[in-house]
Amino acid sequence: MTLSPDQNILFEIWGIAINATVFFTWVVMALLTLAAGLITRNLRPDVPPGRWRTTLEVIVLGIQSQIEEVSGRREDHLLYFAGTLFLFVAVSNLLLVVPGFTPPTASLSTTTALALSVLIAVPLFGITSRGLGGYLKTYLEPSVVMLPFNIISEASRSISLAIRLYGNIMSGAVIAAILLSIVPFFFPVVMDVLGLLTGMIQAYIFAILATVYISSATASSQPKKDTQ
Repeated sequence: MTLSPDQNILFEIWGIAINATVFFTWVVMALLTLAAGLITRNLRPDVPPGRWRTTLEVIVLGIQSQIEEVSGRREDHLLYFAGTLFLFVAVSNLLLVVPGFTPPTASLSTTTALALSVLIAVPLFGITSRGLGGYLKTYLEPSVVMLPFNIISEASRSISLAIRLYGNIMSGAVIAAILLSIVPFFFPVVMDVLGLLTGMIQAYIFAILATVYISSATASSQPKKDTQ
């Protein structure tokens, strides 16, 4: 049993080995892009929404309401970023029920990349909202002595995000493999259901934590905008 899809080389392109993590990441991105294109191709006021468009609108509005509940205000940039994270992680985990599919989130390289995207997004959104000087001052709060601790705290957030997501997905895969070797007929259904539930919870938690981190980086600038 391979513990990581990184170890499974599927094919080569121009001498570059493509492992299962990269390939199935492409699959998820292609499915999301194709689905979004097909659902929104007739996105006009004179066209009544169909079943899939309604479903997509419910998902988007649900993500938007969660962001507003966490940040206390409507932020479209957070909707795009956190919504993309949620959909990618959720679809990756939901496709676990497809035979032969290995979720890219079962790889530490994928979860680390997602966590790094949050680590980069936090200062970018913070600088955009507060300005460079205003954002850098947050590392000196409540005093200059806290500078190294604030930097360590910022980095540890991304590490914890990556380890938490990877650990939950991989633990489910390992437990499923063990149970399948013991009772191969009954446990697959149970583990599939538990895997889907865990995957959705992890996608939600990951997106919410990203929202909390970015909202905290941009929070103090909002009152100033309201008073103008």
